[in-house]
This record gives sequence, C-alpha cells and structure tokens, in this order.
Amino acid sequence: MYVRVSRASYPAALHSEVSERLNSSSQTLIPALQRLPGCVSFFASADAASNTMVNVSVWDTLEHAEALTSLAEMTALFKEFVQIGVEFERPVINYEVMWQLP
Repeated sequence: MYVRVSRASYPAALHSEVSERLNSSSQTLIPALQRLPGCVSFFASADAASNTMVNVSVWDTLEHAEALTSLAEMTALFKEFVQIGVEFERPVINYEVMWQLP
C-alpha cells in the first residue's frame, strides 16, 4: 500500500477562495477518483493558520498512486489553483506503507 502526499501553500488572503474551490472540487474529483483502480481513500484539506493545503490519498500499489498524476480532473484543478496563486511542492511523494493501525 502507498500513501501519496501533495502539499501546497498560498497567501493568507486566498484562504477563503482556496477552501471554497477545494470543497467544490469534490463534485468532479470524487467520481473521477472512484473510477481509478486501487484508490483506498482520499483526503483534501486546508489550514488557515499555515496557509497550506494537503491532499493525502491511499493506494493499493505504486502504479495506481502514480496514475493520479495524469487524471484529467486533477490536472485541471491543479492549473486552476496555480492561476490564483497556489504554489505546489514538487515532487509529489508516494510513501510505501510500513504498518497501519488495525
């Protein structure tokens, strides 16, 4: 199993807009993610105190985790966020799970 972590930061003045866009992205991303093989779970989150957002997803294989990179809905959302001033850390890391809570 793999945990994929994507981090981004943005100016404090954008927090409301980032939060709204992140919330509304569920309309297109949830169906798209559900179509991808191997997606165990996905979390989209933002923090007003640090002006950062994090997407954390869990995948059954590394290949499945890496498929998220080419998901059209995710690519479109990435471009939207970049246009408003969000800066994404690169590369996105896929961590192999060593253990988990039963």
